[in-house]
Amino acid sequence: MDKKQDNNKRNFGLIGKDISYSFSENYFANKFKDQNITDATYQNFDIQNIEDFDKKVLKTKALAGLNVTIPYKESIIPFLDKLDKKAKKIGAINTIKFTKKGNLKGYNTDIYGFKKAIKPHLKKQHKKALILGTGGASKAIAFVLKELNIDFHFVSRQASKKASYTYDALSEQIISDHQIIINCSPVGTFPDITDAPKIPYNGIQDTHILFDLIYNPSETVFLKEGKQKGAKTLNGYDMLVFQAEKSWKIWNKGL
Repeated sequence: MDKKQDNNKRNFGLIGKDISYSFSENYFANKFKDQNITDATYQNFDIQNIEDFDKKVLKTKALAGLNVTIPYKESIIPFLDKLDKKAKKIGAINTIKFTKKGNLKGYNTDIYGFKKAIKPHLKKQHKKALILGTGGASKAIAFVLKELNIDFHFVSRQASKKASYTYDALSEQIISDHQIIINCSPVGTFPDITDAPKIPYNGIQDTHILFDLIYNPSETVFLKEGKQKGAKTLNGYDMLVFQAEKSWKIWNKGL
């Protein structure tokens, strides 16, 4: 994007809870510096409840776009005027565009980021997946797996209509049968870096893919366990970069 005057500055940011560790603020600060983008700023909006979106975030001048992270990817939706078709289908968003008419439109760029990150690593045996966690991020992952014709089951701490398995019900055989395991839960993220999803890791083989949406630390205990078994391990960094760039394109489309 071309250099513009400061009086046309547009403000972007990330909405979440306890997000001081976040990837996005540094990523966009570096992007703006490296590409000489002088008309944009990016900041964290660390809010303790979703009601603060109206009370605090929307009071920021010249807002042009926002990213949304845990735990607000679903609860933010009632505050928006419109949803992109895919975001509506998924029921979770991570990107908001402020339109020229002053409306707030929600998108999900996690689907783009995840698909682009995992697709190069898929092989013939990768037909079934376990999704650990049932929050907003897991909805985007399920959407992509469906597009890729990969059968999947949700795993949660408690039995529910959505979750096929609880963690306690998982066996080595179930793990062995599902050659892709994706951690969509926050378990293992900074600062609780010694934690890991409680699954029977002995069922993992060298034909598995373990994908952790967490990027801090870069190698979680979940991924270390997979690596020890010879599995392909991927953290969430590339997915974040892809989704961030997709968000930037959405914010700048039509300008």
